[in-house]
Amino acid sequence: DLGYVKVEGLIPKNTLVELRRVIDKVWDASREETQSGTVFDLGPGHSPQKPVLRRLKKPDEYDQVFWDFASGLIADLASDIAGPDVVFHHSKLNFKWFDASDTVKWHQDIQFFPHTNYNVLTIGCYLADTTMENGPLAALRGSHNMELFNQYDAAGNWTGMLSDEDAASINFDDVEYMTGKAGSITIHNARTLHYSPS
Repeated sequence: DLGYVKVEGLIPKNTLVELRRVIDKVWDASREETQSGTVFDLGPGHSPQKPVLRRLKKPDEYDQVFWDFASGLIADLASDIAGPDVVFHHSKLNFKWFDASDTVKWHQDIQFFPHTNYNVLTIGCYLADTTMENGPLAALRGSHNMELFNQYDAAGNWTGMLSDEDAASINFDDVEYMTGKAGSITIHNARTLHYSPS
């Protein structure tokens, strides 16, 4: 049991077209913003002429198309894996910019939203072809059976990532980079160690 899985080409092309149509609207709306807020997370150098949108927070609340996607096909997928009694926790839409600011450090998700059990999973969908050049999800095989790592710094501040020392202990021979075409999905357990390179 790896603690994660990738499935190629699961999302229908017409669904991808509809999602991208709404994303174009999101992109244009971000041009009006000058700083990150409750809706948009903006990157360095963001401007109306050159938007650098890192994240749309709560896309399911932003447009009905996103909610229909999350509560339809993705919810069906979750119930196929976990059984019929599934609960939606949250969603987000991440953008990649092919530079060091995009790097997502090694972490486990469960410490972000503690639960009373570990039956929590994250489902991701690639809306564009994802190669090693644009930062695929990478996961450590079997790490969902490992200890929970400390994701605070030495001063006790929450960082949401492993310390440099813990990250340096990861055996990259056991890391899988989940590249895939648009419409591919990834699923990982909330304990699985994962990151995304720039």
